[in-house]
Amino acid sequence: MREQVAVPRAEFRSYYGRPVLKPPVWEWKIPAYLFTGGLSAGSAMLGAGADLTGRPVLRRASRAGALGALAASMYLLVADLGRPERFLHMLRVAKPSSPMSVGTWILVAYGPGAGVAGVAELVPRRWQRTLPGRLVRWAARPAGLSAAAIAPGVASYTAVLLSQTAVPAWREAHRQLPFVFTGSAAASGAGLGMVCAPVSEAGPARRLAVLGAAAELVASKVIDQRLGLVSQAYTTGKAHRLRKWSEYLTLGGAVGALAGRRSRAVQVVSGLALLAGSAVQRFGVFEAGVASTKDPRYVVVPQRERISRASGR
Repeated sequence: MREQVAVPRAEFRSYYGRPVLKPPVWEWKIPAYLFTGGLSAGSAMLGAGADLTGRPVLRRASRAGALGALAASMYLLVADLGRPERFLHMLRVAKPSSPMSVGTWILVAYGPGAGVAGVAELVPRRWQRTLPGRLVRWAARPAGLSAAAIAPGVASYTAVLLSQTAVPAWREAHRQLPFVFTGSAAASGAGLGMVCAPVSEAGPARRLAVLGAAAELVASKVIDQRLGLVSQAYTTGKAHRLRKWSEYLTLGGAVGALAGRRSRAVQVVSGLALLAGSAVQRFGVFEAGVASTKDPRYVVVPQRERISRASGR
């Protein structure tokens, strides 16, 4: 006869059936904010490259897209905070140990460059001969280059911000999330450029799309395979469905970027797929974080594993 265990296997439960951690109180505005911020950063980088290589349509679309996405991102952030003055209060201090504080100052450094470069593309032709119009046009290139230099920080700081919370799915993926977000930002910026620019000017956008999509997909696969138990928060439920759709859209957009070198229609569809894939990726990561706070296993098991490693057992 098989020997029976005298003590039943332990179940992961919390007091009164309540979660160990409170789920994030954020709404859809936060994953949308993550997406639009990344889109702005990716567009700013592409716009600077288009400016330096003489691609006026791609430059105009990318600079204007960077400004529009930044405005949407700031609106979503302030709307989630509840009152605009709360964002201003964060500018009262600079705390290097706080990802929120560092991210706020990255946005402050990035905003003027992206704003001036974007406004320069939107100045009406009849105003370009006036002194203010000439000044804006003259400042457009250095402003665009400064925004592009800070853009990688804008694309990745939100991943650092999430991974420094107590949410298990985000905290355990602190090494991979910056690569996911940065690759996704590059892919979305490239997607916007592919939608708006003609085939003759969209070569840099197509190449950036492939590189960004590859970085995002590889980092996402690493999350699925190397986080142990916490990977289940990403590979099950609503988060899994969203991230699967993101994978299909991003991969399809990258393939279309390679195949659409001569077809405007293929290029536009591929660009839209990349934009949609980037947005869905952010919502998938957000849902994985929410799910990981609702199951005590995702909190208890990683803690026990860390304690075991620290004690050398």
